[in-house]
Amino acid sequence: QVLFVESGGGLVQPGESLRLSCAASGRTFTFSSTTMGWFRQAPGKEREFLAGVWSDNYEYYVESVKDRFTISRDNAKNTVYLQMNSLKLEDTAIYYCNTHPPRDHWGQGTPVTVSS
Repeated sequence: QVLFVESGGGLVQPGESLRLSCAASGRTFTFSSTTMGWFRQAPGKEREFLAGVWSDNYEYYVESVKDRFTISRDNAKNTVYLQMNSLKLEDTAIYYCNTHPPRDHWGQGTPVTVSS
């Protein structure tokens, strides 16, 4: 089983930025060769995929965050990051990381609230 521990969420105003981190670990889990992703679940909505990063650092995004969010990884730290800029009210959600495609087990996520 892979353990995901997300952090970095908080309360921000529209237009501000946050950087999320996610540390992944597991006895047989090889982070450096695994595609990682960020997801979010807004209140009353299903969890959605946002961004992914291949082992060679190729990044891909859904259209709604493409020009505002940046995913990155540090294989030495088994950590994946999500830099979020120009945050909007509709970005309010709990943010999760997982492999992409995701495994069955999820971490607790980190909450992001965008409010004026």
